[in-house]
Amino acid sequence: MSFYVRWNFDDVHYHNRLSGPLLDRIDLQIEVAAMPPAALGRRAGAGESTQAIAARVAAAFALQLARQGKSNQRLSNTEIEQHCRLDAHGEQLLLGAMARLHWSARTYHRVLRVARSIADLAGSPAITPPHLAEAIQYRL
Repeated sequence: MSFYVRWNFDDVHYHNRLSGPLLDRIDLQIEVAAMPPAALGRRAGAGESTQAIAARVAAAFALQLARQGKSNQRLSNTEIEQHCRLDAHGEQLLLGAMARLHWSARTYHRVLRVARSIADLAGSPAITPPHLAEAIQYRL
């Protein structure tokens, strides 16, 4: 899975220079706000420990291997149809996002792969609308 971080200052100029087909190949696009200098020395809030996150990621990866013999990232379009099925509400949500945001078929499949990974991290056997909504958010 590829990552793209868009900084919240004068890089909008650079972001606009990237082509649509190139951006289609980036799975997660997350805007990160600049951190105020006063907050740099403070400890982060109580969150999930690195060890707990690593264990959850390892369990999700093991689930992917058991279910389909490979990671979600490596699923073909045919395999996506098999392992990333959506209910009627999820399908409506994704098709609505595609129409509003003018996404390509490539983006459709990438969002489904990310949603499947989010569901796996949550330990869910099915992709639910909240998993799909989170995956869609990562493409905005």
